Amino acid sequence: ELDLEVEFILFGRAAQSVDAVRSEQADVGFFAIDPARSQGLRFTAPYVLIEGSYLAPGDSALRDNAEVDRTGNRVAVGQGSAYDLFLSRELHAARVERVDGAPAVLQALTSGQVDVAAGIRQVLERWAGEDPSLRLLPGRFMLIQQAMGLPAGRGDAAAQALAGFVERMKASGFVADALARHHIEGASVAPAA
Repeated sequence: ELDLEVEFILFGRAAQSVDAVRSEQADVGFFAIDPARSQGLRFTAPYVLIEGSYLAPGDSALRDNAEVDRTGNRVAVGQGSAYDLFLSRELHAARVERVDGAPAVLQALTSGQVDVAAGIRQVLERWAGEDPSLRLLPGRFMLIQQAMGLPAGRGDAAAQALAGFVERMKASGFVADALARHHIEGASVAPAA
């Protein structure tokens, strides 16, 4: 849209992309909105909504999300993920165990290192479908708001331009088409800002 050359920089974890944009090693980034990420960044309205859910062993006594935050429960999260930031604020009795990415979250759960795995609902559903000894807790514990962000120092005009771009991509059907084209399940287009 700006008729500029684009260079894509890939990161293994969301926290790394946040740091790259915050330090102006990248001009824009795609990541979940979270108050812990707001320093040095400006976010657009979300373009996609994703459910954060819990996965537990099939024989676990846990039956719903409200039961997770109890003394003695250990919850695996991908370090620096949106659900790590959210659960670090919201869980008061359960202990958050940070591991390096989704495969390590599953390993922590199946090895008994933790009682619950937290993550993106569709990933956890796939794991439960592949391993009948695991089950997804009903509902969600959070709604992840995926947005674009830019360095705060870029000013109001840049922030408004990026926000307008996101709204046009939602309204035009581009975001919905991209989700369908890439077979992304469990995510929905965010409403207009």
